[in-house]
Amino acid sequence: MRHIILFALLALASAAIVPKFAGGIGLGPSANSVAKGRSEPFETTAVSPGNSRSVVISMDRRGHFAVDARVDGRRMTFMVDTGATVIALRRSDAARLGIHPAQRDFNVPVHTANGVTRTAPVTLDMVEVGNIVVRNVPATIMPDEALGENLLGLSFLKRLRRFEYREGRLVLEQ
Repeated sequence: MRHIILFALLALASAAIVPKFAGGIGLGPSANSVAKGRSEPFETTAVSPGNSRSVVISMDRRGHFAVDARVDGRRMTFMVDTGATVIALRRSDAARLGIHPAQRDFNVPVHTANGVTRTAPVTLDMVEVGNIVVRNVPATIMPDEALGENLLGLSFLKRLRRFEYREGRLVLEQ
């Protein structure tokens, strides 16, 4: 079990670190602006076909899917990352939510391109993307220097009825 958790966190860290370093490689200012916490405009459309709740997210200029969400009632920007096992929050953004893990809570080691860092596992009461609501979502807090932007990972996505890439857009359906 320990190896599975370590592998999952390694995948999460890799997904977090690669965009941070790739952001400045010939992509212009739009990639760097997001990595520094200034999100560029993106289109999110909420639709409700039948009894389902859906959100359609357009790709940004970097080819990623950025989305505004509400975590425990507070607005936060995420990059949707199907390679991230759980939601990953930057420590400074977690602090804005009132989550202040003690240093001893950073007890899960993760291997990143910059070496080993430790993360603090948490559970978020509620994560909302458009009209989609997921409760009791596992997440991890990472040091700001280890994570360029917050990641909306599988701990949220796998709780949906479906999520799929279609015609240049990401469709989330609950």
